[in-house]
Amino acid sequence: MRKLRGNFFINSYVKPKLLSHDSDRIASYRNDPLISRAISANMLLGLYDAAARVVADAQAIQVPTQLLVSAADWVVHRQPQEQFFERLGSLKKEKHILPGFFHDTLGERERAGVVASARRFVLSNFERPLDQPCLLDADKLGATCAESEALSAPLPRNSLRDFYWRSTRLGLRAASTLSGGLKVGFETGFDSGSMLDYVYRNTPSGTFGIGRAVDRYYLNSIGWRGIRQRKLHLEELLRFAMGLLRETGRPVRLVDIAAGHGRYVLEALKDVSPLPESILLRDYSDINVRDGNRLIQENGLGGIAQFIKGDAFDQANLAQFEPKPTLAVVSGLYELFAENPLVNRSLAGLAEAMEVGGYLIYTGQPWHPQLELIARALTSHRQGQAWVMRRRSQAEMDQLVAAAGFRKITQRADEWGIFTVSVAQRVQ
Repeated sequence: MRKLRGNFFINSYVKPKLLSHDSDRIASYRNDPLISRAISANMLLGLYDAAARVVADAQAIQVPTQLLVSAADWVVHRQPQEQFFERLGSLKKEKHILPGFFHDTLGERERAGVVASARRFVLSNFERPLDQPCLLDADKLGATCAESEALSAPLPRNSLRDFYWRSTRLGLRAASTLSGGLKVGFETGFDSGSMLDYVYRNTPSGTFGIGRAVDRYYLNSIGWRGIRQRKLHLEELLRFAMGLLRETGRPVRLVDIAAGHGRYVLEALKDVSPLPESILLRDYSDINVRDGNRLIQENGLGGIAQFIKGDAFDQANLAQFEPKPTLAVVSGLYELFAENPLVNRSLAGLAEAMEVGGYLIYTGQPWHPQLELIARALTSHRQGQAWVMRRRSQAEMDQLVAAAGFRKITQRADEWGIFTVSVAQRVQ
């Protein structure tokens, strides 16, 4: 191992003769100057974490998949490959165990048959429409439903895990007397608009230096870093969608049905010209409506923007927007509610309200590395209940949007794969 510019590099232990039985491939690997013998430790650890997640969450993969397993591979373990295949959510999947093959599967001496098999699989799947499982009832059946039920279930009293999470809750409660962020979380809910606005501002506060240090650590947790990246993606795609409307000569009439404080919408409009014709922000919370109206005035948008109280799941009320919006935003809302009928009603109301050709920006949370911490230790905006989230795979979220009458056109995701932001167009 050697260190270079603050990062550790690890030299590969793999010998060329362990990769393939093909002498030409072995010579190529040994002599190719573009093949690096060292890998960054950070990259190696990142690859390991990503691979572990892919295996654990393989049920979310819906596309046809062919797995080619080299049976004599000295470089990687076979068990995770088997687990990955068993957990795959694909309706069409194949597994081929290749006796005697080394790691370089498609560079082996006897690769002709394997290449022919892969070619057959690819061509046959492109000859017919993609066949995917219907996920509209994934809130009642399937892996994420079972996962959320397990997180909701109480732990055996006085078990080690019960003691661990009770201690964690007590520790966080005690730290909230010092940390400004934890205090906001316990007062309004860690999933509230007030909490999100605090995370967006990303300015540690608290009692004395220790309180600010605790708050800095809290604000730097991976979930909140992902939230701030989601905000950047929201702002980017808001400007993108407004540009698409302007290109076709259509007005920008923007509505956000669960805006929190509305910071990401209002900050996305900085340096935008021309501004939208109208902006309507809504939220269920009186606190969010009050603070959102203050932000509108601070940003000098009082002439075109208003913030009112509204229910994001009231289909009839959403359908009555006048004038009809051409750009709608739903950010961080559907992730908080496990039940798909609620989401269906909300999306149906938006679809009724919007003009054909308008755009919908929506967020998703297909994965989160802190689900148990959130469920066992943090409280929600709903009368202090436990904050138990049911993950929706991206495929499930996209199917719900499509069922309401929208066609997805693009997507952004953070580097950890936690939060996504997508754009869809209203179609006939």
